Amino acid sequence: MTPELNRRAFIGAAAMVPLLAACSNAPQRKIGTNTKTGLQAALPSYVPSTAVKADIPSVPGLAGATDPAFLVYPSPSTAVKTVSAVPGKGGSYTAVTPLWGTVPPARNSFYEAMNKALGVTLTMKPADGNNYNTIVPPMAAAKRLPDWIQLPTWWNTAFNIGGLVGTQLADLTPYLAGDKIKKYPNLAAIPTGAWQAGAWGDKLYGIPSFSSNFVVAGCIYYRRDILEARGITADQVKTVDDMMNLGKELTDAKRGVWAFDDVFTYLFTAWDIPSNWKVEGGKLLHKYELPQFLEALDWHYRLAKAGYLHPDTIAGQNASGATRFYSGKVLIQGGGTGGWNLTDHESGTAADKNYRRAAFNYFTHDGAGKPQVFMGASTNVFSYLNAGLKPQQIEELLAVANYLAAPYGSAEYTMVTFGVEGVHYTMKDGVPTANEDGKKFVQPQTFPFLAAPPGVISNPGADQVTKDYAAWQAANVNALYKPVFWNMNISMPQQLSMANAPQSLDDAIKDCYHGKKKVSEVQEVIDTWKKSSLDRLKGWMTENVLNKYGTGQ
Repeated sequence: MTPELNRRAFIGAAAMVPLLAACSNAPQRKIGTNTKTGLQAALPSYVPSTAVKADIPSVPGLAGATDPAFLVYPSPSTAVKTVSAVPGKGGSYTAVTPLWGTVPPARNSFYEAMNKALGVTLTMKPADGNNYNTIVPPMAAAKRLPDWIQLPTWWNTAFNIGGLVGTQLADLTPYLAGDKIKKYPNLAAIPTGAWQAGAWGDKLYGIPSFSSNFVVAGCIYYRRDILEARGITADQVKTVDDMMNLGKELTDAKRGVWAFDDVFTYLFTAWDIPSNWKVEGGKLLHKYELPQFLEALDWHYRLAKAGYLHPDTIAGQNASGATRFYSGKVLIQGGGTGGWNLTDHESGTAADKNYRRAAFNYFTHDGAGKPQVFMGASTNVFSYLNAGLKPQQIEELLAVANYLAAPYGSAEYTMVTFGVEGVHYTMKDGVPTANEDGKKFVQPQTFPFLAAPPGVISNPGADQVTKDYAAWQAANVNALYKPVFWNMNISMPQQLSMANAPQSLDDAIKDCYHGKKKVSEVQEVIDTWKKSSLDRLKGWMTENVLNKYGTGQ
């Protein structure tokens, strides 16, 4: 697997982690949500890069846009250079990022080559990603954060980002707001929504990595090879009734084949259910109190009771879901879009040479009206600079970030992603392929976790996968909409944040779409939660966010 594909799968899995950040019990500044006018003044201008031409260009939609797609990796020998001179001026800095994998030696040929290219001495200190949420807080408590640090948003609460911005994390607004970012063209090519997700209290703090204008929770996948062999095509599925009929047609328990694995998490949007909140008549409503939520649950309950879900799914054996799909024991399953890639293709075709993944287009539950699917945060991966740095040091590191954010296929991107040709990789079938030193030293969760370009679709050697996924994005881009509080950072009291999604309710919902609890039993849990927590939560959100800052739209 190439470093690019490693990153893609990682971000796809984490794409829908909410940006809701709870306040910790530690003292902190009252900072977080942005005002509309203040945010507009803080956000950088957006200047798309034209340095590298995609084989399948991005398609704009009503709210988002598709990711550009590449069928061929640009040759390193003729790669475009987007940074004319060495960005650094000889400064020395430390950087900490989470790493899920083997930590490379502190001194190695890749780090040395990168420091030479960047013009700085950047001491990389990757830390265990599995324990990162416990490693960072002690550093922050001791006020000993490194010069540059990666803080993923799914740990905003653990890191107390709302208290660190402006105190220990540097305000980048004076350097990047408006047209000031044009000094750093590759950073200017990062979508506006990603910068918005890194803004707190009308000021800019986070440097985004792996951003996209097409971020969704996921989709409903199907085995295209098997269904089409039976004369079933995606355009025949336009309602949930069509989906239920597929369950009946495809399930053959005697042969050990079931139509479905879990799909609820990715199909409930067909009933026009929001990610969390919606506004009706100027008032906030939570998805769990909407009648269509119970309608969606009822449909999934009936799906399970009809016997169309694989028994292992009902038993909660999710780890074997991919194996069931590859072997044809399950033909339809929900999943994140990050899983539609070369690695999946290789695993699938190893199990069945005809394997071909596809996804149904978004539809409304009854086929009426226009499908609507909420967008997720533009990215969940941000790095921050230390507030103790001098202005000239911040400018030096922003120039380094500009190098790291060079577009896919550029000379700088190839260096950051694969290292030095002949030292860390060789070209094989037109693709940079890591050698032994590349596998040991070139980690996708070090430099790219400090800054990275917007995401692309690229699966070298599996063009059909790239074409299929790009076509699916293009067919569904106009279904995307920006949900209430999209890309907004909201700090709330710890007690309220803990009440936002009680485990008892999550468990009851899962039991229902597995056919173990009736919808009426879930309604009872919702009613209890509403009385104990939801009314307070809604009141706080209305008073402190909706009335003061609006919906973020």
